[in-house]
Amino acid sequence: MKKIIAGITAHVDSGKTTLSEAMLYLSGEIRKPGRVDYGSSCLDTNIIERDRGITIFAHQASLTAGNTKITLLDTPGHVDFAAETERTMQVLDYAVLVISGTDGVQSHSETLWRLLEKYSIPVFIFVNKMDLPTADKGAVMEQLRKRLSPLCADFSGDSGSIAENAAACSEPLMEKYLDGDILSDEDIAAAVCKREVFPCCFGSALKSDGVTELLQILDKYTAEPVRYDDFGAKVFKISSDSKGNRLTFMKICGGTLRVRDELSYTSANGEKLREKVSSVRFYTGDKFRSAEAAFAGEICAVTGLTATCSGQGLGCESNSESAFLEPVMTYSAVIPQNINIYSALKDFRILEAEDPQLHILWNEQHREIHVQLMGTVQLEVLSRLIKQRFGYEVSFENGAVAYRETIAAAAEGVGHYEPLCHYAEVHLLLEPLERNSGLQFGVMCRDDDLDRNWQRLILTHLEEKTHKGILTGSPVTDMKISLVSGKAHLKHTEGGDFRQATYRAVRQGLRSAQSVLLEPYYNYTLEVPTECVGRAMTDIQNMHGSFSAPQQKDDMSELTGTAPVAELNGYQQILTGYTRGKGRLFCSPAGYRECHNADEVIARIGYDCDSDVENTADSVFCAHGAGFNVKWNEVQEYMHLPSVMKVSQPYEEEVHISSYRRAESFIDRAAEDKELMEIFQRTYGKINSDVRKAFKRVKKEPAPAKAPKLPVYTGPDYLLVDGYNIIFAWDELKAAAAESLDSARSQLINILCSYQGYKQCELILVFDAYKVRGGREKIEKYCNITIVYTKESETADSYIEKVTHQLSEKHRVRVATSDGLEQLIILGNGAMRISADEFHHEVREAEKAVKEYISTLNNRR
Repeated sequence: MKKIIAGITAHVDSGKTTLSEAMLYLSGEIRKPGRVDYGSSCLDTNIIERDRGITIFAHQASLTAGNTKITLLDTPGHVDFAAETERTMQVLDYAVLVISGTDGVQSHSETLWRLLEKYSIPVFIFVNKMDLPTADKGAVMEQLRKRLSPLCADFSGDSGSIAENAAACSEPLMEKYLDGDILSDEDIAAAVCKREVFPCCFGSALKSDGVTELLQILDKYTAEPVRYDDFGAKVFKISSDSKGNRLTFMKICGGTLRVRDELSYTSANGEKLREKVSSVRFYTGDKFRSAEAAFAGEICAVTGLTATCSGQGLGCESNSESAFLEPVMTYSAVIPQNINIYSALKDFRILEAEDPQLHILWNEQHREIHVQLMGTVQLEVLSRLIKQRFGYEVSFENGAVAYRETIAAAAEGVGHYEPLCHYAEVHLLLEPLERNSGLQFGVMCRDDDLDRNWQRLILTHLEEKTHKGILTGSPVTDMKISLVSGKAHLKHTEGGDFRQATYRAVRQGLRSAQSVLLEPYYNYTLEVPTECVGRAMTDIQNMHGSFSAPQQKDDMSELTGTAPVAELNGYQQILTGYTRGKGRLFCSPAGYRECHNADEVIARIGYDCDSDVENTADSVFCAHGAGFNVKWNEVQEYMHLPSVMKVSQPYEEEVHISSYRRAESFIDRAAEDKELMEIFQRTYGKINSDVRKAFKRVKKEPAPAKAPKLPVYTGPDYLLVDGYNIIFAWDELKAAAAESLDSARSQLINILCSYQGYKQCELILVFDAYKVRGGREKIEKYCNITIVYTKESETADSYIEKVTHQLSEKHRVRVATSDGLEQLIILGNGAMRISADEFHHEVREAEKAVKEYISTLNNRR
């Protein structure tokens, strides 16, 4: 017997729960179908659901249709609880979308359709209430094809008509059908699974008309998805039973989950946990049966897991993407005076874990709890839920829309945290994304520049925090934040240092960028008497909304469009007044758009980003043994790493110009320095002409100037060379050292003199003398380089570590070595390392550039 998980979803009052009851009754799972209006529904078990007559929480039941075992998930239909519906969709194999035969496709129906499309869920459509006199099958079918998908096919006839209608939607089926082949149930099921066909059924759930046919269609035209052998599960709901036990509802995607199995997972705050499953339960409404195991393709609830969260993947299953629907309203909670505010916050956090789209915000400064949710109905339910669960009454005030912030153009964010004995610097690239893309995080930093463990830690800190914008303090969105560079200290950096640097880098980037305020919008459907349509259109225009041409149906007209949530809130009361109760307004979330009255909103909220010390954009640097604060707009003058936003020439052009200029500069100076000229001629050969004439410049067009770069270091570049490491890494010097170490040293010194003349950097060549008894540190200037012989008991490694630490704050420092431990020390001190092989290649390229320049001089003769 095949197993599938099917969810039933619909616009509110379309008869979704009534259809679920009819399916359970006709399949023999319940003795009598319950009714929502009587409060006797098998699935709406919560007292709040029965009182209000709507589904608020997703509920589970099981039934059998033919050769198919169906796990049925009944989801909320009201727009305020759409987040619960979206979470449930993450575990569905198929969905049944219920459409009212009298109301047709409504605004929330289209939102649900987009969600189903996002999660690639095959859909069956059941058009309900066809027993009512105003229901029109042809008109609804036309509307389904126009507003949802042209692939909607009528499956209400016999097998022949079903095959014909399915073939009209799917090209592979059409080819087979035209060839005269019979379309099998498996062929049609495969097309349905690929979302090439959307079967449509018609009936009345209240009278059980057409429900048996729906069950038959689900049995014939569904296929069980491929399950894998390894254990994997997806959490979609957190709840609690009547005894207070925490329940984790999950879909077993692969393998088997048994009682007493140990599961390893990471909690929402990053803590790694390993916990044992205490029990496995299968629910039908509020009743359950216990089992020893749950198998692939089943929905179960388990106890024993204390920190799981909705959307979490267990085993080989990955975590879900961020939710499509976001809360649009913010309220302040008024807690009774006899209740400790921190105890209340703990209770709110429990509810937040059960419903992740219920955002709880804690304002430490004012000791206030703020909640973000979808609308007023959810607010009323939340108040009753707190009374029911925790025994005290809570009210809410100061309702306002939940704003968001983003940026208009890319910006770099720099955060530096260096109080005494601490060190971290982070550079982030902030880039705007398309509207309603959410936040994305990435890495563009090389492992050579910053150790991968530090990179992972920075990403964790980026994801763990709700980053506030600078205009109103609202969360930021529609942005990609990439780690582009960073710096650690080998001895002083701790994990908390990168947390501080990361938070400050995000904030500094936002301060440097042009911020944009966003507000939530609704898709709306407005039904008014035709004589009132002019008033409605005027109101929408005054709300800064948009609408399409009115559609007239009998004596009513329908307007559809989008408008700001802030303007549409409360409009139902106005609508009821001027239409004398005949007007109806349906809204569904349409994401965020640029705020239509940003200046007014910013002034009203009055957020001062400079006073928000918990979200500072400033950095901390260290000097003379003490840390000091640097304002966000001065950080680039102090930062230790170069900016990632500098403008530069194409790489090939820059290399060509710089190589030519360096060679030219080197030869000019060699002509003036007798000792340097001797080294030059030993390296590149004697020039058979007067040196002054050979090196005389020829007038030429000036090379294009390099684009300006932001100054980063105040002093010249430094290159430190580990002498013996290089000698024994380069084959030609290693061979010379086998005969005479002094000879190899001399060759290296001459090579580096030439290289320094080309590169124009401060070059320090370091030789070990730690085995020389009584040896003292010796520093000598030879030609254009500095040669250091270390003192007794001091290695070249330790000398280079000391010097790089001293120089790296004001100079760009590179170290040429292939010593693995020394490379770690170099990176910890902020210097850049270059391996012996890479350095050998650089030296050869420099020699090549000089020889090519000499060749051009000789050719001029």
